[in-house]
Amino acid sequence: MNTLRQILSDEQVASYEENGYLVVFGLLMEDEIQTFLNHVDQTSPDTAYGLHGHFQDQQYQYLATHPKIAGIAAQLLQGPPCIVQTMLLDKPAAVGKGISLHQDLHYLPNDPQTPDTLMACWLALTDTDAENGGLCVVPGSHMGGLRSVHKGQDTEEHDTFEAEFAMRDREGREWTQKMFRFEIDDLNPESIVRLTVPHGAGVFFNGRTIHGSFGNHSPNRPRRAFAVHYVQEHTHLLRKDVQNTMLVKIDS
Repeated sequence: MNTLRQILSDEQVASYEENGYLVVFGLLMEDEIQTFLNHVDQTSPDTAYGLHGHFQDQQYQYLATHPKIAGIAAQLLQGPPCIVQTMLLDKPAAVGKGISLHQDLHYLPNDPQTPDTLMACWLALTDTDAENGGLCVVPGSHMGGLRSVHKGQDTEEHDTFEAEFAMRDREGREWTQKMFRFEIDDLNPESIVRLTVPHGAGVFFNGRTIHGSFGNHSPNRPRRAFAVHYVQEHTHLLRKDVQNTMLVKIDS
């Protein structure tokens, strides 16, 4: 069981609230990273967890419920976090594509959709920077609400997808909604900050913070990362495939 404690300083919390993201160093020890990567490399390539690896794989759950990671999420959410989804983001050297810049609330609408009910932690499992397709953010973009979007066009740099998702609200009404790889309308390229995040560090960001990545242009450095999305307890996610969340119990 994790312990609720003030892991971040007041200055770090203020930076997160002002910028919509925060880089935190030293979240994972070297042996924790290597244990996870060894496990992933030894897992059958036919194993497909989708977004639910934290329910099916002990190593995924270990990272998603890690005392430092979930503890910071609890501090920022001001209560026990619920895990929505986990994703291994493995970007091979030279050929790995990125994810176009977006806001997570476009993919994970919820009720109540308040600015601070959805957040994520992006963990660097290798050293990451602009060359090998590291994480990009737009500081302060969480303050402006949800931006208008269009279907992704840059297929050289970014993966694309399009799918219909089953939706259900709190009252049980159901419908389907098409989602695709979003790009933010009229995004100023000069507003994008390409982060340098060493292995073992993580980036926490708000569900409205514009973020994403570009392709891996390094000839020999893979970019390996792991992402966890959290919501506040009692949040209702509209997408049926992620409504079964995992509460991380926190001692107060």
